[in-house]
Amino acid sequence: MIWLWIAASYLLGALPTSHLAARYGAGINLREHGSKNLGATNVYRVLGWKYAVPVGLVDVAKGAVPVAVFGPLAGSQPWIPVLLGVAAVVGHVYSVFVRFKGGKGVATAAGAVLALAPAALGVSAAAWILVLAVTGYVSAASMLGAILFPLAVRFTNPENPYIFGLGVALAGFIVVTHRSNIRRLATGQENRFGRRGRRD
Repeated sequence: MIWLWIAASYLLGALPTSHLAARYGAGINLREHGSKNLGATNVYRVLGWKYAVPVGLVDVAKGAVPVAVFGPLAGSQPWIPVLLGVAAVVGHVYSVFVRFKGGKGVATAAGAVLALAPAALGVSAAAWILVLAVTGYVSAASMLGAILFPLAVRFTNPENPYIFGLGVALAGFIVVTHRSNIRRLATGQENRFGRRGRRD
C-alpha cells in the first residue's frame, strides 16, 4: 500500500503547473522563453505575477498535500510523511509529463517542509527574503534557505531525525538543481529578480 501513496505523491508533484499555465493560459511553450525552466520564477519573468502567483501556490500545495493528507492515510510511522514529501519533490523536478525535465523543486520542497516543520521553514523563509532583498538573486536566496533549513530543524524539531535527514537531503538536492545558477553567479551573469524576459 505504501507504494501506491509514493506513486500518488510523485504524480501529484509531477504535475507541470508552469508548463500547463503557460501553454493553455498564454499559448506559449515556457521551454522556449526566459530561462526555459519550468518554475514559478520563470513564469514571472515571462508572464508576470498574474500567472506566477497561482503557479507558485499550486507548486507549494503539491508538496504539502502528500505530507499532510496522504501521510496519515499511508501509515503511522514517522518516516512516511517525509518519504512522501521527497517523492513529490522528485516528481516536480523529474516530471514524467515533461520528459523528466521539470522545475528546480524549491516551491514544492517548501510545501513539504511547511507541513512537516513550519517553524524551521519560517527561519528559512526569513533568510530567503533577506538574501533576495539584499542581492536580488532568487537562486542564491533559495540555496541559502535550503541549507539553513536542516540547521533550523535541529533547534525546532530535535526529536525527529527524519525531518533533519530530509532537510539535509533537500538542501543537497536543491543545490544540485541550481548548478547552472551557481555557474552564472560565479561569472556575474545571473539575472536579478524583477527583470522580466531574461534568465532566472
